[in-house]
Amino acid sequence: MERDRLERLLSGDDETSAAARTALRAGASYIVWEGTTSAESLARIYGRRLRYTLGKGIETSGLEQAVQRLDRHGRPVRLGQIRAADGSWVFMLFLEQDGDAMVACTGVRQTTSPQH
Repeated sequence: MERDRLERLLSGDDETSAAARTALRAGASYIVWEGTTSAESLARIYGRRLRYTLGKGIETSGLEQAVQRLDRHGRPVRLGQIRAADGSWVFMLFLEQDGDAMVACTGVRQTTSPQH
């Protein structure tokens, strides 16, 4: 998928899509995988991640909303990922199976361990 097309898909007015779009424009790496995955199974997986990140105090963006949207979606989705150029955030993208619309977007702040 072309970078500009992905930017257009991230045109939502929510904070997470805006942050992912900004990261993409700032040179983030990205991938959109071929094939689809069940939205229901992803809702369960990311529901567990939500509980884990809340319990560990890990900063996320849009994770609860993504779980809700995936749970309601009911159709397969394509997955994509954006990694901020500075490594500070990773965004997961959940697209319609044809890749023409965004279902949900979530981000998680990456922790860096001290270097020795």
